[in-house]
Amino acid sequence: MGVAIIRVLTRNDQAFLDTHGEILRSTFGVDYVTRCIPGQPNGIHSDETFALAVPKIVDLGREMAALPGVTSVFVSCAADPGVPELREFLDIPVVGAGSAGAAVALASADKVGVLGITEEVPAVVRAMLGSRLVADLVPDGVHNTTDLMAPSGRASALRGAEQLKMRGASAILFACTGLTTIGLRPEVAERIGLPVIDAVLAGGSVLQHLEVFSRA
Repeated sequence: MGVAIIRVLTRNDQAFLDTHGEILRSTFGVDYVTRCIPGQPNGIHSDETFALAVPKIVDLGREMAALPGVTSVFVSCAADPGVPELREFLDIPVVGAGSAGAAVALASADKVGVLGITEEVPAVVRAMLGSRLVADLVPDGVHNTTDLMAPSGRASALRGAEQLKMRGASAILFACTGLTTIGLRPEVAERIGLPVIDAVLAGGSVLQHLEVFSRA
């Protein structure tokens, strides 16, 4: 399986961009190629940055889908930007981290708390969770995905997960793939004792299922 991974955070450091791909490789054994969209050094963190990103993601996704060996496209962003549009153009699976994460959360718990970086829960996540979304929270001092990379952002995210548990959540869904980048899931799970759904890992499980299904 060859996955084309689209990062929505602009970086020149390929090792950094490959972080999510390496997680998918080590967990699911997938081959991958990662590229990022241009001109968005703070990723997607508002309606405006979402709108700016969509056409870039569509162009990049169509380009990467034509690469030899690519059998699926993964948009590594919990807002699923460009996913519906890419599905109209491509005849291979297109998976978004947000909808994949929400699907796994629905399979895991009746009361889901969402930890993200935007005032509003990403629309695709909110729509899928419906009444099972019991609480959502943005960590103090975190305004975009790059803020999570600072020690203060990590500590704030940990506190946020604890607060979601106090507000009745029986599972935590990460609605920002920057939380994957900083490797927060094991620490949160150990600290609060609840299932923690990482959207990148959820996307990998969907991609693996689609590959198995295509061979059946």
